[in-house]
Amino acid sequence: MVDRKDIGSWLTGPDTSGISKYPGERLGLPESGPGSIARAGRRIAAICVDWAIALLISNYAFAGDPWATLAVFAVEQALLVGTLGYSIGHRMVGIHVVRLSGGPAGPVPALVRSLLVCLVIPAVIFDPDHRGLHDKAMNTVLVRM
Repeated sequence: MVDRKDIGSWLTGPDTSGISKYPGERLGLPESGPGSIARAGRRIAAICVDWAIALLISNYAFAGDPWATLAVFAVEQALLVGTLGYSIGHRMVGIHVVRLSGGPAGPVPALVRSLLVCLVIPAVIFDPDHRGLHDKAMNTVLVRM
């Protein structure tokens, strides 16, 4: 016979045993300090710095054309993240992009990642580990330095 223990109770709430305590725990990353997941504030500050740089270059070289601004932003992201692991904005706020396996992102994943960031939607849809679709697609993570 089915009793209360079999079906549970709404008073006990949902089962939270499989939910991680902090972003990055499921990935084996520390809760804070170097190597921990970069939080939203740092990410937003970094993208604002990178966008401002792209705007400056676009205003100077392309008369402020919005498509040129987006192209400059994409090239900056692809080149710098692909070679150094961070953009100028990332470096200023102390974060960088790494593969989940621990190595640098590399040129091809950085290119695809930057194109997905330019589409905006993949960057604003993220999981409990604060990884956007662009990071999940390229098996990368943005961590603190």
